[in-house]
Amino acid sequence: MRNKISILVLAISLVIAFTEVSAQTTTFSDVNAPYTFDLPNGSWRLTARPSEMNTNVEYVFIERQSGHLEIRKLGTRSGLKIADVIAEEEEKLKFLQGYVAGKQESFAGNFRGMVFNYEFVRSGRNMSGRFYFLATGPDSFYVLRFTGLTDSLRTIRNQTDSIARTFELKK
Repeated sequence: MRNKISILVLAISLVIAFTEVSAQTTTFSDVNAPYTFDLPNGSWRLTARPSEMNTNVEYVFIERQSGHLEIRKLGTRSGLKIADVIAEEEEKLKFLQGYVAGKQESFAGNFRGMVFNYEFVRSGRNMSGRFYFLATGPDSFYVLRFTGLTDSLRTIRNQTDSIARTFELKK
């Protein structure tokens, strides 16, 4: 009898937990953006809405220093490889105060790509960046640029991974 009650309580707990998690997830979609993605909870706020001329999107997690997301489509050129795209982006980052390159990791979600990590200093505070370079076609790439305080960005890494995994182009 105790086993049946324990299993019932566990099943109810799992249903409640799943309901809470799925209730918190929202999907970003805008007529001016050719892509969608899921936000894992309500702490992400839209700060830059896409327009007809500019399809870029920006979000912050609670406040800008805790986590900032920019989504950009990178220029397409025939024969462009993801390593070339990362090298071009890194060239721009080298001018940040206290810039230190981190490791690159393979990444897979709806699109395959690479993650580039780095650290820098802003206003005397240790900051980090985690850029997801996603290959959306043979010569097209999107970059999801997450930046924030090093400890904050490390804390929300599961959320940044989730956002990048669910990124997809509209059909």
